[in-house]
Amino acid sequence: MGEKEDAGSIVRDIKRKTRKKYSSEEKIRIVLEGLKGETGIADLCRRERINPNVCYKWSRDFLEAGKKRLQGDTEREATSTEVVDLKKENDQLKQLVAELSLKNRVLKAVGIKILNAPL
Repeated sequence: MGEKEDAGSIVRDIKRKTRKKYSSEEKIRIVLEGLKGETGIADLCRRERINPNVCYKWSRDFLEAGKKRLQGDTEREATSTEVVDLKKENDQLKQLVAELSLKNRVLKAVGIKILNAPL
């Protein structure tokens, strides 16, 4: 039985590694074709060689993304230059906070010495 399990896992690995990867454009084309309803989902999935559950998931994701966009969810991914700029600004602000914290400690220490000094 060990050989059958090994052979089965090898076959699953080969199928997984050779599985077609669909681009965003391909997924959208398939989803839109399914939404048109000119072809049944089963026929569409058979023709595109995808599991109907995958097709339904893509459709659900597609519609959910559209719903969020129409509700005004304008979140977008930051560009790499924006990320670099924000990291640089963050580092500068951290440095400023560190300097101000150090000055604050020195002033407190000096203030305490002045208050405790004999008159």
